[in-house]
Order: sequence, then structure tokens, then C-alpha cells
Amino acid sequence: MKHLLALVKFVRVIGCIWVAYWDIRNKFPSYSDDQQARYVEVWARGMLSAIGIEVRVKGHPAHGPVLMAANHISWLDILVMHAACHCRFVAKSEIRDWPVLGLLTTGGGSLYIERSSNRDALRVVHQMAEALQQGHVLAVFPEGGTGDGITLLPFHANLLQAAISVNAPIQPIALQFMDAHTHDISLAPCYRDNDTLIGSLWRTLCAPPLLAQVRYGDTQTADGRNRREWAVDLQATVADLCK
Repeated sequence: MKHLLALVKFVRVIGCIWVAYWDIRNKFPSYSDDQQARYVEVWARGMLSAIGIEVRVKGHPAHGPVLMAANHISWLDILVMHAACHCRFVAKSEIRDWPVLGLLTTGGGSLYIERSSNRDALRVVHQMAEALQQGHVLAVFPEGGTGDGITLLPFHANLLQAAISVNAPIQPIALQFMDAHTHDISLAPCYRDNDTLIGSLWRTLCAPPLLAQVRYGDTQTADGRNRREWAVDLQATVADLCK
């Protein structure tokens, strides 16, 4: 029965993907920025519902200009954060070619970075600074990779320089996936090590109903901290928000 229900969810997911593909290809060019943002939010909620994930928001997302800094658990994180509040992600370049998230993140105005290239990181920091000056809401995963949702990886500081350069605030965010009934932490959505996108999706579809929690912390300004000092403090804040 579990696998049959997962198959039904999978069919719904495919339907959501095709709807988004059609709309982004054919309707997005005529949408305003606000209309595109609202579309992405609604589509992300529908996609998560098809997978069997409910989103719960605690706290309030800040208005731009702001850089959001969240812990990273799964490829689902982008969907979850879009469902809570539309933002422009700074994502690894590989996501651009993914069949599900590539479409959504590109349509949502994401910036892509070659993580192995210091020169590309500098280019993206400049783009981020310009977007923040224009009042945008950006989002990054400072861990640089995915954890298990329980223990955080060290926060990298490079991309935080964009907020320092234009004196923009950063809002720490804690993401968690839980069993919707017991509220115990669920490892089903984790995307780590040798996981594949399809394998991770199927494991998530087979899991009991899940709850994705987005907890927004208070915004912070640099207040004289350099990017490395700020990264350490942000990691500690996100860890506290996860408790």
C-alpha cells in the first residue's frame, strides 16, 4: 500500500512539473515580477502538497533588501522556502540542469555559481550586491552542502560579503523536516553522499506525511563584523532556531 500511494504521488508530481514547464515557457514572459513571484509561491505549495509535505512557517520573512541564510538539508529546501516566501536563490550551477528544480529556480530568478571557482564566487557576490541594492530578497545556503537537519555543517563566509558591501541585513532561517503526526525529525528528505535525485524523491514519497518547518529569525546587520565572524555567529543563531 505504501508503494501504491507513493506511485499516486509521483504521478501528481509529474503533473505539477508539466504545468510549471508550460506556464514558465508560455506565460512568464508576460508576467510582472510580482506575478512571477506569486506564481512560484503557489506552484511550490502545490508541488509540496503533491509530494505529501505540509509547510509550517514560524516568524516573519523580512522585506527586501535582505539576504536570507538557511541551513541545507535537501533539494526540497528550495521548494519549501519558495512556498513560505518567494526569494531569489544563489544555487550551485548543477541545479540549473535538474528536471524539477532547474525549471523552478531559473523561473524564480536564481543566480548560479560554480562552487569550485573563486573567480565565479566573486562574480556572483557582485551580482548579489547589485540585486540587494535594488531591494531584492536573496537566499543562500552557507553550509555549501546538505546536512542531516540535526547537526549543522560549518557556514562558509564568501557570499555573505555581498550583504556587508551594501550594508544589507541578513535573516537567519532554520529548516526542519518532521513526521507530520509525531513531530519527530524525519531523515527521509535528506539528500546526502551517494543519493540520487530520483532515489531521494522516491524515499520521500514513500515516507509518512511530512511537515516542513520554516523558522525565521530576527534580521542582523554586520555591526563591524567581517564575513567570517558573521558566518560563525549566523551558524550559532540557526542552530538555536533549530532547537
